[in-house]
Amino acid sequence: MVALTDGDLVSRAQSGQLDAFEELVRRHRLATYRVALRMLGDESDAEDATQDAFVQAWRNLGGFRADAAFSTWMYRIVTNRCLNMLRARRRTEPLPDDREAPASRPDRIAEARWQVEDLKLAILRLTPEQRAPLVLRELQGCSYEEIAQSLDLSISAVKSRLPRARLELLSAMGSWQ
Repeated sequence: MVALTDGDLVSRAQSGQLDAFEELVRRHRLATYRVALRMLGDESDAEDATQDAFVQAWRNLGGFRADAAFSTWMYRIVTNRCLNMLRARRRTEPLPDDREAPASRPDRIAEARWQVEDLKLAILRLTPEQRAPLVLRELQGCSYEEIAQSLDLSISAVKSRLPRARLELLSAMGSWQ
């Protein structure tokens, strides 16, 4: 049996075949969740955003244009959902500016774990406008064109936001050097 392409599945789902859409969800759920998790920094919120994104995709599947990959369309939907959640979120507690590794774990593995946590926090401190293209490019491996389509930006806007986001991360992670 030949595996169906995303395009075939989209066509079938547009004609009302729920099992075709379920296969699209299975194929793209993890990547969509990863984008949401990197954008929101919270597993529960990322699950909600991912679920909301697929519900919205199902509702709007008739308007999907095959000029972009289904994954690109899903990145756009989940990124927009995350941006809306971030705008609505009110921080009650500021993120800590510094964190110290526990004295009981001074070895390199523990230090690396803290650095990863610091990097995650630094990514979360980026503005949503900087975070979205950075997550899509560096963590999901999307091209500039895919990012531009996903975020409804021009390629030049993507190219200008990425270096700013990287500079912010370098500044935040200056203590690593």
